[in-house]
Amino acid sequence: MTTSWHKRWIAGALAACMMMGPAVSQACTSFLLPGSDGGFVYGRTLEFGIDIDSRGIAIAPNIAFEGTGVDGKPGTGLKWTSKYAAIGSAALGLPILVDGLNEKGLAGGMLYAPGITEYQEVDPSESGQSIASYEMLVYALTNFATVDEAREGFRKIKVNRSPQKLFKGVVDLHLTLHDASGKSIVIEYIGGELQISDNPTSVLTNAPHFNWHLNNLGNYTKLSPKEPGSIKLGTTVLGPWSTGYGMTGLPGDMSSPSRFVRAFFMKQNAPTNLTTDKQVATAFHFLNNFDLPPGMIALGDGGFGGGGGGYEITYWSAVSDLKNKIFYLRTHGNPSIQTIEMSKIDMNAKEVVYFDFSTSWGLTRLN
Repeated sequence: MTTSWHKRWIAGALAACMMMGPAVSQACTSFLLPGSDGGFVYGRTLEFGIDIDSRGIAIAPNIAFEGTGVDGKPGTGLKWTSKYAAIGSAALGLPILVDGLNEKGLAGGMLYAPGITEYQEVDPSESGQSIASYEMLVYALTNFATVDEAREGFRKIKVNRSPQKLFKGVVDLHLTLHDASGKSIVIEYIGGELQISDNPTSVLTNAPHFNWHLNNLGNYTKLSPKEPGSIKLGTTVLGPWSTGYGMTGLPGDMSSPSRFVRAFFMKQNAPTNLTTDKQVATAFHFLNNFDLPPGMIALGDGGFGGGGGGYEITYWSAVSDLKNKIFYLRTHGNPSIQTIEMSKIDMNAKEVVYFDFSTSWGLTRLN
């Protein structure tokens, strides 16, 4: 009994330390909504303290990719050819996906997860069977049609510890994936080991690890969209002053654990009588609740995204329609929603195509 209590205390202390660690940008929030016509909509925000050069991307089938090996050089890692077309948002000036979907309806995103992530130790002799962490999503979406295929596929490769220049080190990420059937998984690397978890919530934010967030939901089981009843004291009736009291206790701060709880209850109580295309609007309204304006989170000199008193902001919010294969996005500088449609990309393109959606009022092809 004493040993069990001691282990629980240590686990709690470690979780607390992770949440009180250095201030780094880590405020991404994601979820999946069902449509009444059998489709699904996936939404997420992306927050950072510096611009990571986001741009639209379209990848046709049969495009050659060269993964990054343990030495941090492209081409020394796993090589593959895209099996499926994919669209979404790229970053870092690289042919990668930070968020998006493929022609089979597999969608997902990479979310920052510092403090918990430790990738596999890869011997240089195995470098050719490994990829860098920031290549995880492009590998998944160009190779797999379902989350079950992705689950098996990631067990056959390794994610190495190669650094990335802008991040000045290894990019700590975990991966959320959803497919056209509505199944969801989370892929994480903890203690140098691959961990793949089924995700019954379909929600993911940042650190701590997914199972911690799942257990934390047990603290909020009394929350409800329904209004609490009144109390009658003789002839006096005491009731809520307004609507919304059913969610009293819902955490409202911008920490990762709080955002996970909010996103879960919003998703759990979302309307179910709307078609997939109409749920796109629902998803954007949900994302409004996680939009991070300048001044909400100030970053110090330390940690990625810092830089002498800058702010972490929502650089963009994106929604993927898994049924109609459309990627929607709005940026910090442009509230107008822009789209990349799978039906309009060139499936015979010989190279990756990029689009500028940073400030313009419409997508502009960059190459």
